[in-house]
Amino acid sequence: MSSSKSTNQFLPGLGDRQQMVLRAVVTAYVAHAAPASSTTVSHLLPVALSSASIRNTMADLASLGLIEKPHASAGRVPTETGLRIFVEQLLNPPELADFDRRSLSHACEEISGDELTRWVSRLLSERTHQLGFVVAPRIERVPMRHVSFVRVARDKLLAVLVPEAGPIQQREIEDAGFGDQAELDAVAAQLNERLPGQTLGEMRMLLESELRELRSKARSVYFRAADLGLRAFAVSTAEETDLVITTRSALLSQPEFNDPNRTRAIFEAVETNRRLLDVIERVLEEPVDAVSVSLGEELADLGLRNCAMVAVSYGCANPSVPAGGSAAGSEDRAVGVLGVIGPNRMDYGRVIPLVSYCSRLVTEKLIQ
Repeated sequence: MSSSKSTNQFLPGLGDRQQMVLRAVVTAYVAHAAPASSTTVSHLLPVALSSASIRNTMADLASLGLIEKPHASAGRVPTETGLRIFVEQLLNPPELADFDRRSLSHACEEISGDELTRWVSRLLSERTHQLGFVVAPRIERVPMRHVSFVRVARDKLLAVLVPEAGPIQQREIEDAGFGDQAELDAVAAQLNERLPGQTLGEMRMLLESELRELRSKARSVYFRAADLGLRAFAVSTAEETDLVITTRSALLSQPEFNDPNRTRAIFEAVETNRRLLDVIERVLEEPVDAVSVSLGEELADLGLRNCAMVAVSYGCANPSVPAGGSAAGSEDRAVGVLGVIGPNRMDYGRVIPLVSYCSRLVTEKLIQ
């Protein structure tokens, strides 16, 4: 698991007793959304400790800034730093149960590609009672498989882009310089010799270099392929990143969102989703299936300081990897993100395995 703000650099290692008590405080807080007393903590410890020992250990944790006493309560809750320590150093999430894996795999097999992102978003919301989301693949990030051209008017061509994952995209190109379909097919054949496994950005870099070298051969099929390819593979300013959120009602079951101001803040962050997407898309820099947890200060700019986000990238096959490579893992290209947003009190031990397994399912679906 990764976090954009690591705790290892400024906190000493915790002793075994401190780790046990911090884990118990977080467990109680997650379960009851209320401060944990020393009595509550004692029931959650794997070994028996006296009330005095527990209180002294809680005092040590408070002095380290890992737990705090809210208002006049006699109990303690974890601070943002305490939660981060718990997630990064103390949490060892179990594998998703066999029954859950089998049921999810079977359900995923019945889902068509077009419905996949909506199904995963809804599933994450319903299973975690958080705000489940999926960032659908953008064609700019997906390795390509094939391109073809068809003339649709005297001065217009239709470029048909076939990616390794996601829907086929059609782009109109203004062009009156190409002749019959045979010439267009020859141009496409030149591009398709190099296109498989390359993203549009990678192809643009290659074609820009070729175009400079071919200026003196403007009538050659190679020049025409490079010229037409650059226009077909241009960045589409009209293409928006698709943030899929199918339901928000599951989040309202959390007691934190009895406060209408907090509910409004998270819904506004979703509605004005460009800033939210900037945060989510940082996960694309991580390897496929590497879970990222963001909480507190990392989400403060979105007005979500008391919230957390558990997210993971999913990928599609990299055709440049030889046969026999991993079906879903480090050799796949990250093309999208899925995860949940909710209160920082979420059950990380339950949420992380589910999010991770959903990433594997989506990746496997995309590389089929």
